[in-house]
Amino acid sequence: MNDLVRQHTALSESDLEWLHLLVSEWQLLSDLSFADLVLWVPTRDGTRYVSVAQMRPNTGPTSYQDDMVGHLVPRGRRPLLDAALDEGRIVREGDPEWREEVPVRVESIPVRREGRVLGVIARNTNLLTVRTPSRLELTYLQSASDLAQMIAAGSFPFPGQQVDMDASPRVGDGLIRLDADGVVQYASPNGLSAYHRLGLASDLVGQHLGQTTAELAPSRGPVDEALVKLASGYAPRETEVEGNGGVIQLRAIPLKPKGTRIGSLVLLRDVTELRRRERELITKDATIREIHHRVKNNLQTVAALLRLQARRMDSAQGREALNEAVRRVGSIAIVHETLSQNLDERVEFDEIADRVIAMVSEISPGKVDCRRTGRFGILDAEVATPLAMVLTEVLQNALEHAFPQGEHGSVEVSAVRGDQRADSRLLITVQDNGCGLPEGFDAQRAGNLGLQIVRTLVEGELGGTFDMVRVPEPGRGTRVVLDIPVQGTK
Repeated sequence: MNDLVRQHTALSESDLEWLHLLVSEWQLLSDLSFADLVLWVPTRDGTRYVSVAQMRPNTGPTSYQDDMVGHLVPRGRRPLLDAALDEGRIVREGDPEWREEVPVRVESIPVRREGRVLGVIARNTNLLTVRTPSRLELTYLQSASDLAQMIAAGSFPFPGQQVDMDASPRVGDGLIRLDADGVVQYASPNGLSAYHRLGLASDLVGQHLGQTTAELAPSRGPVDEALVKLASGYAPRETEVEGNGGVIQLRAIPLKPKGTRIGSLVLLRDVTELRRRERELITKDATIREIHHRVKNNLQTVAALLRLQARRMDSAQGREALNEAVRRVGSIAIVHETLSQNLDERVEFDEIADRVIAMVSEISPGKVDCRRTGRFGILDAEVATPLAMVLTEVLQNALEHAFPQGEHGSVEVSAVRGDQRADSRLLITVQDNGCGLPEGFDAQRAGNLGLQIVRTLVEGELGGTFDMVRVPEPGRGTRVVLDIPVQGTK
């Protein structure tokens, strides 16, 4: 619609926003009218109309098998459009049109904003299945007539009341028609069933909907008065009402066809099962987060026990081995702590990498500057946990062996994330400016426990590759390169 309006018409951006607001609401008019709606806007030169939006009803057969959006028709070909645009009134004159052997009643509704007619809604009703209307259909049609007059007067849609039609109740979900005092004139079968779910034992017709709703809902003190007004349809609002184990969603639409409120429409939907499933998901998410939190606590307890045991050991080699185990357990605990704060099993790994770098830096005997460049992005938990251990081992190895005498130096961790394809990769480089690798060193065969852990996790669990090489430039130390497949989300 944006492209068509800007290309063919002289409407301003604020006019376009009004049309968007109208289109977000007009499924309601289409369903109440049992009719197709096509929005026609005059072109910049005033010689033609362009159709910028179309809506088919959920309550009846369509009048258009083809998509009408983008069609251009010259002025004069459709007299009802001309009359509605020029005179600013709803035009219903004329005999039904025949389209593919189907009789169609055509009406035109001017779309007014701040006293100006921006365009015309062509309302097209398929008359092939016309029969004696029921009370429900008469209520629908009367409500549609009231809304059409409000559109023609510029009082509908309601400014500042953008509606999410996917989440709001629709006509078929349940409808209640109120008079000006908030008393129920008509309640559709679905609407009545929704109130029975709240605990209503009688009919709704003749009852004050606001007071009845407040009585069915649990007492909430001062909120009751607001609920009474909302359910009475005094203002365009949405809310949910819970009672007797049921939950219904209400949307009130005041009807002011001639500027004065004559009543209201209340659309409602039984969302009991939907809210129950949402609560189950929330409970499940909370349980998962609690599990991660407890795993983190248990790992920290294990780390504390290992640390305590290390302090009691006389052997320096055994003490160092236990301290390494403490750091390995700590890296896993960091991942679980991050997962305990998320709603899903995905983590922002940059934060984890920074905490691992800070944790491992504490063991450095000298003054070594550790820093990170680039972004790891969001990773699944099944990738984040082994990767945190790999990063811990690589950094620990660099700090212990690159600067054995406590020299000053630097270690840089860089991450380069591929594109958002499903087969994207994460390239991690850990480079130090230490003493470098000894002659003849083979990272793929080295027996060091830390390197064995890295090889096993990278190649076996992460499905990636691992390499460790001497940097050829003098004083550039060692470079470790990890190439890991990851999901496409950055």
